[in-house]
Amino acid sequence: MEKILVTGADGFIGSHLTEELVKQGYKVKAFVYYNSFNSWGWLDTLPKEILDELEIFSGDIRDSFGVKEAAKDCRAILHLAALIAIPFSYYSPQSYVQTNISGTLNVLQAARELDVERLLITSTSEVYGTAMEVPIDENHKRQGQSPYSATKIAADALADSFYRSFNVPISIVRPFNTFGPRQSARAVIPTIITQILSGEKHIKLGSLYPTRDLVYVKDTVQGFIDILNSENAIGQELNIATQQEISIGDLASLIIRLTGGDVEIVSDSERLRPEKSEVYRLLGSNEKISRLTNWRPSFSLEEGLKETIQWFSNRENLSKYKSDIYNK
Repeated sequence: MEKILVTGADGFIGSHLTEELVKQGYKVKAFVYYNSFNSWGWLDTLPKEILDELEIFSGDIRDSFGVKEAAKDCRAILHLAALIAIPFSYYSPQSYVQTNISGTLNVLQAARELDVERLLITSTSEVYGTAMEVPIDENHKRQGQSPYSATKIAADALADSFYRSFNVPISIVRPFNTFGPRQSARAVIPTIITQILSGEKHIKLGSLYPTRDLVYVKDTVQGFIDILNSENAIGQELNIATQQEISIGDLASLIIRLTGGDVEIVSDSERLRPEKSEVYRLLGSNEKISRLTNWRPSFSLEEGLKETIQWFSNRENLSKYKSDIYNK
């Protein structure tokens, strides 16, 4: 089978996707962010038998020459490289423009010039902003309620323009709130779990009222693979969602029950988003992806949380997180 390039392979979803592609027999080139430590991010934690099957390309998604070089012998590109932390986008919006918009443009140009057979662009449910109607389908209005979401809206529009203008065979993949092992500390579920497992008696969170549609990472990864293998998905935007929602407060209570913790939830003002920037409700429709690819979520929220808690309970994994520091 011809090679597939995964950008952002060193990240949370990217590392899980890379691992699963290898397990399913694909040849994978993993595009990781160059650094002087020769770190491959979460790929460094994968079993040796998986790593031995990977081709690693170290580069920078903002560099068009490096992106094109990485893509030269690949039939498909799964583009996941991005800056994703919403609070940090308030402080450093230019870096989000350079990575999320210019980086995506580099991938689109490479795919166009090299006649890549399939290109998946990773979007986010944050492009919808607070739900105006639910479940949110792919026709919902876009609302840039943070610099992060604004850059993703722009990247999606660029991708769509390359499909319409140059017939680049793109699919825009829009996962709702993915969670699981290896997720960064800036996300709410690792924030809750790491504080509990580190012995904290007061769990610091932002607003407890917003709701989220939470997708276990293994389901998200399978969604990518199903879209990759569906000709019907070319030129389409597709949500990966469970069509179920839970408030942050209820989510925290569920995790406390599953971990057996004896803790109190505290709203920390430092963790609150600006009022007009907070996305208060996300509940996605999965009708389109189910119709075009037959994808369905396989994991319930509780099943996914149990696997996630088990992973964080490993002291070696937990030691990689600084639970006492708010990660923007």
